[in-house]
Amino acid sequence: MAKVLVIGAGGVGSVAVHKMAMNPDIFSEVVLASRTLSKCEAIAASVKQRTGRDVATYALDADDVDATTALLNELRPALVVNLALPYQDLNIMEACLAAGVNYMDTANYEPIDEAKFEYKWQWAYQERFKAAGLTALLGSGFDPGVTSVFATWLKKHKLDTIRTLDILDCNGGDHGQPFATNFNPEINIREVTAPARRWEKGEWVETPALTIRQTFDFEAVGPKNMYLMYHEELESLAHHLPEIERIRFWMTFGDAYITHLTVLQNVGMTRIDPVIYEGKEIVPLQFLKAVLPEPASLGALTKGKTNIGDIATGLKDSVEKTFYIYNICDHEEAYAETGNQAISYTTGVPAMIGAAMLVTGTWGGAGVFNIEQFDPDPYMDMLNKHGLPWQVKELEGPLAF
Repeated sequence: MAKVLVIGAGGVGSVAVHKMAMNPDIFSEVVLASRTLSKCEAIAASVKQRTGRDVATYALDADDVDATTALLNELRPALVVNLALPYQDLNIMEACLAAGVNYMDTANYEPIDEAKFEYKWQWAYQERFKAAGLTALLGSGFDPGVTSVFATWLKKHKLDTIRTLDILDCNGGDHGQPFATNFNPEINIREVTAPARRWEKGEWVETPALTIRQTFDFEAVGPKNMYLMYHEELESLAHHLPEIERIRFWMTFGDAYITHLTVLQNVGMTRIDPVIYEGKEIVPLQFLKAVLPEPASLGALTKGKTNIGDIATGLKDSVEKTFYIYNICDHEEAYAETGNQAISYTTGVPAMIGAAMLVTGTWGGAGVFNIEQFDPDPYMDMLNKHGLPWQVKELEGPLAF
């Protein structure tokens, strides 16, 4: 059993802490810290009501390396689970190195002043974590995270090599709001409006955001428009599984979402550079975040299901085969269990599982690792046992597009 410190009190942090509290044989003590103490206290109260377990809470500015280091020295956790903003990844990694604590996150670093997320900044910590004898596990959410584990599981059990890989992320939920994002609006909009990139034949191919669209019929959801995007697991999978000739990421969006986002872009509300308003400097996207619905408030309103998975084509015994591996998650069931909708649930549960892999010693090693570098089987087993059951089926052939 181990003590863990979770940093970040949004929906994902809430799910992860609830699920950790439900597994006392793995997590003997769970501590939650965030800039806003009241959010931590609300999550702790929910955990107490649902599980009977106590969660200690702390106010913490994770941008402050010294303050984070001091808290780690005080608590001496086995692991820091970073569920804060991706801008804060490097500062939290620095604090972990200073205090001698293992590190894990669900999303890779991006600079606050540039909508560009890459692993290069975190991969640069490899030698420092290795020299310190510490583990840093990157990307144990759903995508990135489960989608990468799906790929390595297929390679281990169904395919000798993977030639093409498509990651399909469908949210078929409806919250009834004219426009809202299912996770942090600032991060969501930065991600969606970034240029689309795919890995093809050893190089990146870039296209304007939201310009390539296909329709796919998702089980338990139905036909949905999905758009080609860039997502960080494309970079790590292309690096660690260089045999893959093409990797693409698709995400579904409704017409209303696209229309609202287009208007917001056209009037400058998605800008991340500061502007002067009434003598004060503000960032339009951060202001927009403040007036949009809080994602945590959508849990009680959202109905429907998510369907997220991989379609991989490759060779098995010299014969080309295509497999589809995916999870379906129900928004209302996720809310009933943890008080959060399925978008938070599908990231928070894998965060708990990744943490379990590390604190039990199932995964480990000195250095910085992406999730696809470890044995997928124990992780996949825990997905089935802890609320994200998966299924796999063979398709007649690869995607037609």
